[in-house]
Amino acid sequence: MKQYILICLSVSICFNVGNSQKNTTENEEFKEIIWHVKAFKPEMKYLKIKAIDKKGRMYDVKAIQNSEQTSFLDVKAFVKGKRLPVKMLVGEEKYHPVKAIDEEGNILDIKAITEGGIVLPVKGVSKSGNIVHIRAIDEGIIFYNVVAVSPDGTTNAVKGIKLKPGNIETTIHGIDVFAHIKSIPQVSY
Repeated sequence: MKQYILICLSVSICFNVGNSQKNTTENEEFKEIIWHVKAFKPEMKYLKIKAIDKKGRMYDVKAIQNSEQTSFLDVKAFVKGKRLPVKMLVGEEKYHPVKAIDEEGNILDIKAITEGGIVLPVKGVSKSGNIVHIRAIDEGIIFYNVVAVSPDGTTNAVKGIKLKPGNIETTIHGIDVFAHIKSIPQVSY
């Protein structure tokens, strides 16, 4: 019997410390909402999604909602007080690896972590037009969806987005990027 895991983003609200006004005017700045990356089984056991550096240190990966719109959210790794871009890199193998990139061009792995400490790679596995489908991969044969869940329970898919034709979307700190990682509305079939 196959078990399926959905990788989800749980949510907490972070307030802009510099803004002391109360929420009474239309022009007030939007209070940023941070979506924490988690994985869960149908039994609702959560798995962590982390950025892992070369020394094995783990950091949070989150989707960031910084306005009322929820259709296109940034996904970032929170490393030592900085928000690093999470991107899909140009791959040499069958699948494109999902990684975070720091200011010096160092790459951090993006992984799903099971309760037993098993580390699952997160990769771009197939492409539909400009969308690249991302999955956590268990033993190379079981693929788990990656989604974002809002505070009200609405879900977005976490996908790779291609804006340009060809293999290289952009280059960040010397690293070739295949696609940007975003949280977008799910398509119903």
